[in-house]
Amino acid sequence: MFHGTTIVAVLKNGCCALAGDGQVTFGGNTVMKRRAVKVRRIYEGRILAGFAGSVADALTLFARYEEQLEKYQGNLRRAAVELAGAWRTDKYLQRLEALLVVGNTESLLIISGSGEVIEPDDGIAAVGSGGPFALAAARALSRHTSQSAAEIARNALLVAGEICVFTNDNIVLEQL
Repeated sequence: MFHGTTIVAVLKNGCCALAGDGQVTFGGNTVMKRRAVKVRRIYEGRILAGFAGSVADALTLFARYEEQLEKYQGNLRRAAVELAGAWRTDKYLQRLEALLVVGNTESLLIISGSGEVIEPDDGIAAVGSGGPFALAAARALSRHTSQSAAEIARNALLVAGEICVFTNDNIVLEQL
């Protein structure tokens, strides 16, 4: 599990929303930064991506994932599978400690360093230390409210921030 961040993504009614908190924790007990940006638009703004884990590692993975997106003309799944394959076999990439959540208006994926590409059954994904809390909150909100994808993502992250000491309420939210 990666401490110091929470990322949650929701795919609903043709909209994709991805939110991340702003906390960066050092050494497990010190908040070093409260307003970090861990979500962004990539591939000409058509894909959302967020990370949990080491910032430097995640930026490397963003760059590698964007290379795959260019190579496969923005095909979210194909680029994810190729990145995961490289992540498993490349000795340099194997040392990187990060998880990526990527999505567009049709799909949502989690890409892990051990080579998994996971597409959630319900269009909701969360990673990081507050991920389980955000996931539970997002699922409940999705099932029992009429909130939009963006509202669900924001509110789920707020709930996670109330429970997880590695998650704060400085939310960056992107949506397609």
